[in-house]
Amino acid sequence: MARHLVLRLEAPLAAFGDVMVDAIGPVRDTPAASTLTGLIANALGWRREEGERHARLQDRLVFAARLDRRAERFTEFQTAQLGAADRGWTTRGRPEGRAGGAGTYAGPHIRYREHDADVSIAVVLRLDPADEAPDAATLAAALDEPARPLFLGRKPCLPAKPIFAGFVDADDLLAALKQVPLSPSRRPGDVDVMIYLPAGEPCPPSFRSIHVCDRRDFVAGVHAGDVVLRAGSLPRGEFPTMPEATA
Repeated sequence: MARHLVLRLEAPLAAFGDVMVDAIGPVRDTPAASTLTGLIANALGWRREEGERHARLQDRLVFAARLDRRAERFTEFQTAQLGAADRGWTTRGRPEGRAGGAGTYAGPHIRYREHDADVSIAVVLRLDPADEAPDAATLAAALDEPARPLFLGRKPCLPAKPIFAGFVDADDLLAALKQVPLSPSRRPGDVDVMIYLPAGEPCPPSFRSIHVCDRRDFVAGVHAGDVVLRAGSLPRGEFPTMPEATA
């Protein structure tokens, strides 16, 4: 049996980014490998420029996700008028100026960003190899007492409860998920729950294969890497239920 970390990603708003084109920022149901890598690295206190360190952690993540609840997906319209003299703070600890001719600032900066409201997602995760640093215990300790504030996809999306939710021992990811209590759906008509598993893990024959852009080249600073997931729904009755008072 393998030891799996349990992560509870729950928030009033979450935004697990998908492939973005121009000013349109869509989201996906559950976090990508790159998102979980960034979340864990932030908890560990790693710096953004440590690309090789991030890449190695991403390569070791083996995880599945279950969408327990999502109230609504909506698109936010964002606009900001920027001027040539406006400056912004960076992770390098010093202000950054702006370039471009006068026409660059003639109109506002406009973009669209999707968000999911009232989200609750269960993630089970193991590391391969398990004995390489950082190990599962180090990740659990960092998520329990993070070096920096954590957020679910975008900085305004703050978690509603602690992210680390314990360990479970199981032979595979689906068996691990079946030990994690479901959050209440808040919609009486919901009878199934969506599951996302990596290809190669045991799963029901009804699950379909989907291709997703799941990985980031942390050295080059771009998203790249198509992976195959197995996605499908299972009856909510196959999972234990979380008491309403602690959901």
